[in-house]
Amino acid sequence: MKSKKPSLQLLGRSEMGLPNKPSSSVLETFPNAHLKGNYEVQFDSEDFTSLCPVTGQPDFASISIRYVPGKLCIESKSLKFYLAAFRNQAMFNEAVVNTILGDFVKACGPVFVEVQGQFAPRGGVGLTVTATFGKPKKLG
Repeated sequence: MKSKKPSLQLLGRSEMGLPNKPSSSVLETFPNAHLKGNYEVQFDSEDFTSLCPVTGQPDFASISIRYVPGKLCIESKSLKFYLAAFRNQAMFNEAVVNTILGDFVKACGPVFVEVQGQFAPRGGVGLTVTATFGKPKKLG
C-alpha cells in the first residue's frame, strides 16, 4: 500500500498567522511510521492562556498532552498554533481541557490520550483538570 505524503501547511512557514479560534482542522498530522511500536508522545505547553467566561480576565495554565499514536501523529507546530487560538476564548477551565481532548481525538484517532491542564491559582485556589480517551498501553 502506498503511503500518502503528509501535506503540512504550517511547518517551515513563519508567515502563517495564528487562528482566531481553536478547531481540530488546525491540527495537522503525519503517518505514524512505527505502528508496531509501543511508545507514547508528550507535549507540554507552559504558556497557555484562555479567558474566564465570567470576568474576561486571562486564565494561565500549563497544558500537557500525553498520547499513544494510532495511524497518525500530531505535528507539533500545528499544536502550538491550535493552543494559541484559545487566548481569546472565554471558557471555563474544564471546558478548555475537554475541548482539547475532543479535537485531539478527532484529528488523529489516538489509541490513548490524556490532557491535563494545571491552571494558575485565583483567589488562592489552583485547579487541575485531567481528561482521557482510550486505555493506556503498558510500555516496555
